[in-house]
Amino acid sequence: MDRQRIINLFAAISTITVFGFALGLMFPLLALIMEKRGIDPDIIGYNTAMQPLGIMLSVFTTPILVRKFGAKKATIGAAFATGTVILFYPFLSVFWWWFALRILHGFFVSTLFAISEAWIVKFASGPYRSRILALYTSVLAASFGGGPVLISFTGIDTVLPFVIGAAVLAIATIPIFFVKDENVDEEDEDPISVIGFIRKAPILLIAVGMFAIIDAANLSFLPVYGVKKGLDQATASLALTAFIIGNTVLQFPIGWLADHFKKRWVMAGCGVVTACASALLPLSFETWAFWPLLTIAGAASAGIYTVSLAELGDRFSGHELVTGTASFSTTWGLGALVGSLIAGWSMQSFGPDGLPYSMALIFALFLLVMVTREIRKSP
Repeated sequence: MDRQRIINLFAAISTITVFGFALGLMFPLLALIMEKRGIDPDIIGYNTAMQPLGIMLSVFTTPILVRKFGAKKATIGAAFATGTVILFYPFLSVFWWWFALRILHGFFVSTLFAISEAWIVKFASGPYRSRILALYTSVLAASFGGGPVLISFTGIDTVLPFVIGAAVLAIATIPIFFVKDENVDEEDEDPISVIGFIRKAPILLIAVGMFAIIDAANLSFLPVYGVKKGLDQATASLALTAFIIGNTVLQFPIGWLADHFKKRWVMAGCGVVTACASALLPLSFETWAFWPLLTIAGAASAGIYTVSLAELGDRFSGHELVTGTASFSTTWGLGALVGSLIAGWSMQSFGPDGLPYSMALIFALFLLVMVTREIRKSP
């Protein structure tokens, strides 16, 4: 890998992980402020859902922005626009204004993520692509955890966390200036449409959706699951920590497998492990096995996203790649919304064990669709 490609890759990863920190800050910060001001939980949920809505809207405009302004200018513009939105939160009414702000927030976040991930996937080309993307996934997952830590120091009663979040975003634009390959691909004269990408890569989008479903469901409800099963709040929080550890530290071995074996079968293997680990959680709850199973479920589910990114880079380039990463971002937003709804409904209808069992069932259905499609493609 040549020196400039390494610089480009480092700059893109630095930008998106710093941005991940800011995003990890805003989700709990806004929810805590609304809860403190007496806003009903269902209204908080509706407000939070506006951000995935903004993410879904961006899929149609991100490729257009890149073609018109270039990848570098579009990324810098998205970062500063998001920082501006963050600074507006503490000065505008929590109720109606925050609905509009969350839509804009999701829109600009998705634009930055789509372009930065397109850079990362492109610059990570070669025999080590999956392992490089695995490291990126791990660093990004870790960066999300920094936001809640900051809140423990700043509190939620001043504008300080908002100012820090906006400042971090401004800092995140600095590495972008070191990217020398601004044009996504000048040879790509016929950019693919979003609908065209869906037709070309339905399994990849379904895979991203599966990861988003279990990620959002567990991030939102895993501590609640632990409490309802009899754990104290501190121990229940450790359940989520165990899941996130899998997201963070076990991606490299999965990337190694994807670099040496067929990616679709590695993806299918991750799906099998996720389904089995989720299904075994209720049976292992009062044993030591509960904790490694959580970590394994986190690793395997995140591995599906890692391998999906690697296959995306193998199959697409240029504006098609930007459309693909934009579609990934939108699919993640939709999957996160669906995952939260499924988790809440399953626990309400079937008790706390409805959470892991519903996740196991969803991944079993994903495997059925994926394996059936692969068998049909085989000669």
